[in-house]
Amino acid sequence: MSANNTGKFFGEYRHSVDDKGRLTIPSQWRPELDSDANNFLALPSLTEKSVTVYPPRMIEQLYERFSQISMGNKDGQRAIRRVMSMAQNFSFDRQGRINLSEKLIKHAGLSKSVVLLGEASKFMIYDEALYDQLMAEDEASDDLADIAKDFGF
Repeated sequence: MSANNTGKFFGEYRHSVDDKGRLTIPSQWRPELDSDANNFLALPSLTEKSVTVYPPRMIEQLYERFSQISMGNKDGQRAIRRVMSMAQNFSFDRQGRINLSEKLIKHAGLSKSVVLLGEASKFMIYDEALYDQLMAEDEASDDLADIAKDFGF
């Protein structure tokens, strides 16, 4: 990882997707170009219209979890098939961009304006309008202190 990147992702950034599906990632989140850490996995979110991006250490954890799902578990295998059919491995280019697949763009309903949200061990990519709507709904709902208490903060 670069001097700024510790393998953790924090903050909210608003960027644009170009006509080729390329998206510039915040410099604080980028690893060294030629390092082993420049290997990411993008998956469709299972709970909302977004893309989840995992760094190498999280990819290993996902691999372990997927490998524990029995071949005889039809629901588990179906879930893996659906998720992995949209999966995309990538590295950042010299300009710090990633190239999102059409399947991921469609799944998340991404337009030109997107929000990248750091969630500590991974980051999310949302369409800007959807993200703003989700944030407005969050602000109108439960008190943040109550939510944090539920998670042991």
